[in-house]
Amino acid sequence: MTYIDCYLVPVPRKNKAAYEELARISESVVKEHGALRVVECWLDESGPDVTTYHGADARLEPERYATFRRAAGASDQEAVVMSFVEWPNKDARDRGMERVTRDPRMQFAGLPPVFEGARLIAGGFLPMLDSRREA
Repeated sequence: MTYIDCYLVPVPRKNKAAYEELARISESVVKEHGALRVVECWLDESGPDVTTYHGADARLEPERYATFRRAAGASDQEAVVMSFVEWPNKDARDRGMERVTRDPRMQFAGLPPVFEGARLIAGGFLPMLDSRREA
């Protein structure tokens, strides 16, 4: 069964291009070490409205819902990035991430910080449903 690493991080809007460059480097490295797929997403702050995700009879006022901005602790100067890495299984993930975190390309030495790493929210997930795959 595949395994998913998921990340949520606030990134200063002014650092979008620098983040995209780090994402391209990271994608190459994690795929080299066994990842199947990498998806990086910059939050679309123009919508859709959170209420559109709920049935008309169950909708609340927009401010009563949690948001990715609040979950990530993003300031007014920051956007939110949500990303995930798909691995063949948890063992492949653990072996691959051990190599990824030791890979010199992932140290980004000499580059200015693009975001605060301590604010990155991360977790591993076991898929329950995946419409792209057979059960």
